[in-house]
Amino acid sequence: MSEAIALIDYGAGNLHSVHNALKAAGAHHVSVTADPKLVLGAKRIVLPGVGAFGACREGLWGIPGMVEALEQRVLKDGVPFLGICVGMQLLATRGLEHGETPGLGWIPGDVKLIERTDPAIKIPHMGWNDVLHAHHGDGSELIEEGEAYFLHSYHFRPEEGHDVAAMTDHGGGLVAAVARDNILGVQFHPEKSQKYGLDLLARFLEWKP
Repeated sequence: MSEAIALIDYGAGNLHSVHNALKAAGAHHVSVTADPKLVLGAKRIVLPGVGAFGACREGLWGIPGMVEALEQRVLKDGVPFLGICVGMQLLATRGLEHGETPGLGWIPGDVKLIERTDPAIKIPHMGWNDVLHAHHGDGSELIEEGEAYFLHSYHFRPEEGHDVAAMTDHGGGLVAAVARDNILGVQFHPEKSQKYGLDLLARFLEWKP
């Protein structure tokens, strides 16, 4: 895979591990970048993210021209996009962690605290769990059933079921992946999910939405 891939560096991602995982999955040209100009030339874009929704939002919007470059390349030009963990949550309309924080709004919905419906359920949702295919929107074909590594206390609830690409269960159903057109977001960490995660990244590298 010789295409230029932009791995967005906005101070809120596990960049080293994601970079290595993309290379292991077959990517040759991965640029870890905070330069909107490089994003405008990228053929594929990966937005990682760990930590609080608001801090990630602040970091991304804090780079002049970055959100505009992402909107141009992803929404208008249609290049394949992958959001990981909070990078997936930022696709939402808003996050409800420590107040209300607007997201990118590319896939309408809210990011909410996981509800503890069973006292035995621990929050954060941490560790390996099943990924169950939802067979819905464009891009959901990239998701295969298996086990992936999760680490999160908040979860994305899209407004439209059609945008749900996969589910998992942690005291109730949680969205494991969302997809719409050329946009894919996964709540789990492909870079920590061994062969399952690398296989997903390899499919993303070949994806032609």
